Amino acid sequence: MPTIMLVAGEASGDLHGATLCQALRLLSPGSRLLGMGGPRMAKAGMELLIDVTASAAVGGTEAFGRVPALYRAYRTLRAVVEGADRPGVLVLIDFPEFNLRLARAARRAGVPVVYFIPPQLWAWRGWRMKTMRRLVSLVLAVLPFEPPLYRRAGVPVEFVGHPVLDALVAAPARDAARRELGVEGPGPVIGILPGSRREEIERVLPAMRQAVARIAAAHPGARFLLAQAPTIDRAVIERSAAGGPAITVVSDRTYAVMRAADLLLVTSGTATLEAALLGTPMVVCYRVSQLTYSAFRPLVRVPWISLANLTLGRAVVPELYQKAMTGEALAREALRVLDTPGALQAQRRAFAELAGLLGEPGVGARAARLVLARARA
Repeated sequence: MPTIMLVAGEASGDLHGATLCQALRLLSPGSRLLGMGGPRMAKAGMELLIDVTASAAVGGTEAFGRVPALYRAYRTLRAVVEGADRPGVLVLIDFPEFNLRLARAARRAGVPVVYFIPPQLWAWRGWRMKTMRRLVSLVLAVLPFEPPLYRRAGVPVEFVGHPVLDALVAAPARDAARRELGVEGPGPVIGILPGSRREEIERVLPAMRQAVARIAAAHPGARFLLAQAPTIDRAVIERSAAGGPAITVVSDRTYAVMRAADLLLVTSGTATLEAALLGTPMVVCYRVSQLTYSAFRPLVRVPWISLANLTLGRAVVPELYQKAMTGEALAREALRVLDTPGALQAQRRAFAELAGLLGEPGVGARAARLVLARARA
């Protein structure tokens, strides 16, 4: 039976990696799973060598403080990849700055490399497609527009669908979520998803808090639920959300918050795709340091920041980022969606298209079969 190394460096990668680990365990119970990830991958049966998910950073300049820890992690994993008991296949999950470097070591050692949740080269850094062609044995594409891009570049690719489809199978129904969270009754429910990384929380949540105050003034009966990611300490949330109307902090029940809400204020990332698939309207926001923005903005080749808009290929949900992302602007967009007749329904109608674009549940099993086919015994 093969040894399979999986490598994820952020909370979303840990979630998707866990989906793959569960499927690998079912299809090949005797395989050994080991690598870098987080608590979800460990719970799904992977031997956790390193966990850096709790310290994930945003952007480029914000990540400098993580370099020593990431270099130590890289050396540990490289030693396994190059050792006598090297894995039969290396599965990379997003996290391209780290993972492409590890892919070079794997390639030199003769270990096949499968990339699950590949880098967003369609958005920026397109020149890295040559690196992918040289180092990666197979890309497991999760977005419908990715396979043609990789095929044109000569990179082996299979479309498996997005793993959020598997994760969302366990999401509660709307009525059950509202009962669970105690927000039944009249008045809009606003969900707040400030992100899974500390820098995101500190840059975005204060503006969300200002928006909450304005929404509460316009809708006195509104209830506010904040979904706390497992990678974030409650103290960080409380520090950034202090003052103003009451916000109920909900730990480790993000899908319940998404289901219960009439509208979400959400930081750009996988959560925008999850919310869209659950049919919950949203306003999307994001902010990085000005230095990071100035460095990377000229390289970006797509007009939107949210996966919901990118996947649908049009502006369905409002997006606010950098200087435009203020509490006042966020509240204005939220109130426009809440108070304009048909605006909530328009988003929901657009979201209904997504399921057909992203494939069907069973993503983990499809990906696992392809990983096992590439593994050396």
